[in-house]
Amino acid sequence: MTARSSAGPAIDARVLPKTVSMDGEPAALTSTSTDLRETAPGLKPDGLRILVVSQHFWPEILRINEVVRSLRACGADVEVLAGQPNYPKGKIFEGYRATGVGSERHPSGYLIHRVPVVPRGDGGALRRVANYGSFVLCALLFAPWLTRRKRYDVIFVYAISPILQGLPAAFLKHLKDAVLVIWVQDLWPDSLESTGYVRNKAALAAVAALTRFIYRRADLLLGQSRGFLQKIRELAGHRVPIIYHPNPGDIALDERGVAAPSALAMDSGCFNVVFAGNLGSAQALETIVASAEMIADPTIRIILVGAGTRLTWLREEIARRGLRNLELVGQYPAEAMPAIFAQASALLVTLGRADNLALTIPSKIPTYLAAARPIIGALDGEGADLIREAKAGLTVPAEDAAALASAILNLRNLPAVQREEMGVAGRAYFDRHLAPWPLARDLVRHFHEAIGRSGRDGP
Repeated sequence: MTARSSAGPAIDARVLPKTVSMDGEPAALTSTSTDLRETAPGLKPDGLRILVVSQHFWPEILRINEVVRSLRACGADVEVLAGQPNYPKGKIFEGYRATGVGSERHPSGYLIHRVPVVPRGDGGALRRVANYGSFVLCALLFAPWLTRRKRYDVIFVYAISPILQGLPAAFLKHLKDAVLVIWVQDLWPDSLESTGYVRNKAALAAVAALTRFIYRRADLLLGQSRGFLQKIRELAGHRVPIIYHPNPGDIALDERGVAAPSALAMDSGCFNVVFAGNLGSAQALETIVASAEMIADPTIRIILVGAGTRLTWLREEIARRGLRNLELVGQYPAEAMPAIFAQASALLVTLGRADNLALTIPSKIPTYLAAARPIIGALDGEGADLIREAKAGLTVPAEDAAALASAILNLRNLPAVQREEMGVAGRAYFDRHLAPWPLARDLVRHFHEAIGRSGRDGP
């Protein structure tokens, strides 16, 4: 059912909660829908007006959800432009419609503007192209209307794949006379090539040209890894400032929220190795499966928490190989993860062997550090360097299943006190370098500096 406004396109009535009027304008918050904004310690209200552009957002589980929370804790006025939620299973979430257009309020009070998308489906190449393209097209068509009469100081792109979402963001930058800040989480076209989604050289060159076009419209580019900076510079040129800004760990873990009972029961008599996050091509899941097959000890269990495009393949491989020590337990909300991590004997992170993946720091690593559990990393480059620098666990080369199996056994055989020291060291590193509130303050400072360089008036 839709309600049509004379002021604009059809609005999906389902996406409009009671705090948003049927013509798309936010109504006054009622006493039962209060703004739950927190204030981070030592921060004063900032007044910065930010539109976050992220194709995927709450109720999908991504790091940007908590970054928005921490920006609001800094006093910023934040709104979000997103698609209809369908990640990672590829199906539109209950209560939403693929064709929906409208605005809803997050439970903590801020507006999320939603545009239609073609859902990802089974994650095949054509469905991904349709999913990416539909968000870009619909954001260009509907975002100006959804954000009419709104002013923003910053358009902030959370640039996981696809970087294409920078196109509507660049348009909104000029429409709203705002600065454009892009936080690069994946390197395009490198990630397309390394995951095998695009192999044609001409197509990769076209993607590189489009990425260059988007980067050069930005007022500031942020890289989630120091290893990204040179790659970004090669496409962005020397006019646009480029700064390292890492992903923070989970706020729930920063607040040490482990007292609640765990939603996932683990056998306390086993050495439980937990992998949490996306189960996709970049995660080199073949390595985990092969290492599990090599481990004969029945007291060692590898538990995969999450969902993704390779979930069906994992189920089939576990059944085909008769693996009893590799478990798929599904996806859990972010607030459930601290208690799950607290039960883990160790936490596992894996990536494939590719040049761009070696430059990447998986967002789960800061979260693992915050959990104060020892880490096993089967990956190369920046992510492995971070684990070693933090003295938080053991690392082996990417895609080396035998080395991963050996590392799991070696960690299990270490004295418990030594494993505990790794967890404590990881948490201490997190507190010094990757805690959400200090990184939020840094992000706000970067925004103000970008506004100052642009000559625009700030908040």
